[in-house]
Amino acid sequence: MSVVSDQPTPLAPVLIVDAANVVGSVPDGWWRDRRGAAERLRDCLEPLAVTGLDSLPGPLEIVLVVEGRARGVRSSGNVEVVEAPGSGDDAIVDEVRARPDRRRVVVTADRGLRARVTELGAEVLGPSAIPR
Repeated sequence: MSVVSDQPTPLAPVLIVDAANVVGSVPDGWWRDRRGAAERLRDCLEPLAVTGLDSLPGPLEIVLVVEGRARGVRSSGNVEVVEAPGSGDDAIVDEVRARPDRRRVVVTADRGLRARVTELGAEVLGPSAIPR
């Protein structure tokens, strides 16, 4: 016998990643190839959609926000890439605002951005939360 629930299935939490900030947190020569560095980050994020993070179990929706010379990175199977038309911080705030009914976690170390997204009810993790 199957059990039917009246409860709606909860939506997966969304992990919104500040690509410029996370890439810039590791001095591995990213400045020579910003797009390539953002692609490597996207690839590191791919399995997290299923496994999640220590403090954020999967499944997750993952959004990687790129800007400037990192534009041109394509979305992958589990990571949606959003190209910021201007400020990456503004695009991240827009992504947080677009999902008011979800648990939203932003990965950044930018203090100004952290303040903006926490005012909207998002949680924040630092770049070290992303295994690389």
